[in-house]
Amino acid sequence: MRSEEVLSITKVFIDGSAGTTGLMIHSRLKKREDLALITLPEETRKDPDARAKALNEADIAFLCLPDAAAIQAVGMIANENTVVIDTSTAHRTSPGWTYGFPELMGREGVASSRRIANPGCHATGFVALVQPLVKAGLVKRDACIGCFSLTGYSGGGKAMIAEYEDRDRSVLLQAPRQYGLAQTHKHLKEMQALCGLVKAPLFSPVVADFYSGMEVTVLLEKEALAGCPEDIRTLYRNTYAKGLVRYAGEAEEGGFLSAAAFSGRDDMEVGVYGNEERIALVARFDNLGKGASGAAIQNMNIVLGLPEDEGLIR
Repeated sequence: MRSEEVLSITKVFIDGSAGTTGLMIHSRLKKREDLALITLPEETRKDPDARAKALNEADIAFLCLPDAAAIQAVGMIANENTVVIDTSTAHRTSPGWTYGFPELMGREGVASSRRIANPGCHATGFVALVQPLVKAGLVKRDACIGCFSLTGYSGGGKAMIAEYEDRDRSVLLQAPRQYGLAQTHKHLKEMQALCGLVKAPLFSPVVADFYSGMEVTVLLEKEALAGCPEDIRTLYRNTYAKGLVRYAGEAEEGGFLSAAAFSGRDDMEVGVYGNEERIALVARFDNLGKGASGAAIQNMNIVLGLPEDEGLIR
């Protein structure tokens, strides 16, 4: 679709609109006059025939589904003009799919694609921090990189939201909880592949008692860097000169950095902290915004030839 086609109303279907990501996409799009949302009544929301009809009628189809259901949905689409934006893990490293991080992968590729894989939330922060460094040769492809990520509980979907918001919840939920303990988190594959790394990073995700927001941190020693921290700052400034990601300098909050600072927003900031010997790279955004629904809508806007922040919050 090109900009002249936006003169007509674009038909959009959200397959999986009852989930957290789908609900937020719907809330962002329902007031837009340039879009017509295709909706299914509750009794046919999971009916394969009804879904297939809606998917093939849509100009843009958002898939907000588990992996197996997303693969099934793609198989239902016979309309070659339907653009699919898949928010699941299923297609993020699949041939023929465009990884939907336009600030890094190029807006032209997103604009011309019919199959767009939306990045994972934790992976969005890691890729934003590490991919430019590997591409520029500041970090070697065979580096062993450690990363931890703080996230709000909405990233766990409806079940986790209900667990955290239950009046009779466990006292253990009052403190941050590390997970992905087996070092097999589902985002590792895309984190490695999209950054061109020989080895998957060592990754420790942590969920805490706040609704939304994300803070991804990568730690580097001087020896792992073919340059200095100022080289990273210059690279981030140039890489993120436009779009929904920006270099924040060292915008700390009285010696702290809150993981909730970007809650409710669709943009991201990256920063370089530490000193010449020990460097901390930090990305802050909303796990539901640039980490999920906001990124999906950004990709849709680019496909439609619209300003990429149309209808988004920054």
